[in-house]
Amino acid sequence: MGTDAFIVAGFLPAMASSLHVSTAAAGQSVTVFALSYAVLAPVVATVTARLPRRRLLVAALTVLFLANLGSALAPNLPILILTRVLAAAGAAGYTPNAGAAAAALVRQEQRGRALAVVVGGLTVATALGVPLGSLFGRLFDWRPVLAGVAMLCLLVAAGVHLVMPELPGNPRTPLRQRLAVLRRPGVFVVLPLTVIGMASCYTAYAYSVPALHASGMPLSAASTILFLYGVGAVLGNLTAGYATDRWGWAVVLGTAYVAMAATLAGLGRLAATHAAVPALVGLLALVWGASSWAQTPPQQHRLIAAAPGESPLVISLNSSGIYLGIALGTTLGGVTFHRGFPTMYAIGAAGAVLALLILLASARRTGR
Repeated sequence: MGTDAFIVAGFLPAMASSLHVSTAAAGQSVTVFALSYAVLAPVVATVTARLPRRRLLVAALTVLFLANLGSALAPNLPILILTRVLAAAGAAGYTPNAGAAAAALVRQEQRGRALAVVVGGLTVATALGVPLGSLFGRLFDWRPVLAGVAMLCLLVAAGVHLVMPELPGNPRTPLRQRLAVLRRPGVFVVLPLTVIGMASCYTAYAYSVPALHASGMPLSAASTILFLYGVGAVLGNLTAGYATDRWGWAVVLGTAYVAMAATLAGLGRLAATHAAVPALVGLLALVWGASSWAQTPPQQHRLIAAAPGESPLVISLNSSGIYLGIALGTTLGGVTFHRGFPTMYAIGAAGAVLALLILLASARRTGR
């Protein structure tokens, strides 16, 4: 799921060239996927509420298989965009329910770690899928790479069918009634922070390959840098799960936003001077990935604590917030693409500072 969402960043320039569009235009395929996911997640959760969880997850992976196959065969950008919308529908049926299932299968005191394991799938995708997509995109073209992602969806669907325990569906609740949970103060205050935090880290991420090149890094180094970002994402996510259980969400999120702001400011500085030092860029990428994906476990933990009887719903809403933030961030990146990468990084850093201020205000209100 995560590879499908983010792999395009690894071969964006090649895709743009193949489809005869600009890099900024091709980058909007990431935006469309993210925005469609954000809109569809609560709708899919409502329509599929009664389905047993294992059957639902297998069906979602099948939809993702068909969507990626369509993307691999897309002759032009409009067809590619349509297949990305279909892929978003499959993702909207999978990711929130995987998180809710994990939370249901463990004791309450292990919930943060269980959620980190599920989100770890997304972070492993950034660690391996995206840099491998960049490498394979240069070796084999981007279309076979997306076809390979499609085949992986079938493989994982078989694994889920064989391994996952049976979990029943939930009572069907009208969408309006489901969205009423947004009126709960403990829920309403969390979701905007998810949007802002993810927008901050993804303003530059979709355009990271040309951004790194503009900083003085050779294109051949992009796979290594993206791999380091992904390693940081895995470490940040897993550490955040354990740290949330031990020290609470406020400490974890505050640390993540400070690190994110400093890292993006540093990358912006290197982009402005065109004097990138590979070791320094790699270190900044590692911290960037860690701070980006350290956000999700504590945010999910906060939502489940605020609405324990609605965990599948609030996790789906948080997933919508994640992808709405990614859509907002990639849109800002596309708009500022021609203004230069220092501007793009500066907007991301400013967003991280804003997220920190909102966090401090909400922590004071709740006494954390």
